[in-house]
Amino acid sequence: MPRLQPNSSHRLPAKLALAACTIAWVATAHAQIARLDDSASPRAQVQADFRQAQMIDAQTLLLPFGRVEYRLATAPYVGRRARIYYVIPLAVAGLRSPSGLQVQWRGALFQSGMGRPGDRVLVWNGEVRAPWITDTFDLQLRIDPRQLQLGRGGSLSFESYFEIEIQP
Repeated sequence: MPRLQPNSSHRLPAKLALAACTIAWVATAHAQIARLDDSASPRAQVQADFRQAQMIDAQTLLLPFGRVEYRLATAPYVGRRARIYYVIPLAVAGLRSPSGLQVQWRGALFQSGMGRPGDRVLVWNGEVRAPWITDTFDLQLRIDPRQLQLGRGGSLSFESYFEIEIQP
């Protein structure tokens, strides 16, 4: 019985996939990612007060949350290039689905932006120059009321946080 020789053209896609995975692994292996300590922040927990809410249309409730000050401990990273991300947790108490909430913010130092539960959004990129980075976000929540699951006396609440990614 003749022996089949492996076809080298079939091995090429596998080799390319392996090379791509190796390159991705090497790139992420050099970046250090850590959660930033924000325990000095006056108010980290976001809790919605629906008395301020405005219905934009049948599917969107606009809830201005107000200003939240964040104090991030960056002393271990002074002198290093870094990226800082705003992370919105995937699980939000009082919400059925992540698609039912959009968080929008305007920052003074950090970039303004928006995201949904589970998102990690880049808000700052540069050299860390001080042991503390402080910024204030003006937060606004856009909520699909059909996705709320508050129950009696329940509230919509979550605690976002920041991650730092040190650049090589």
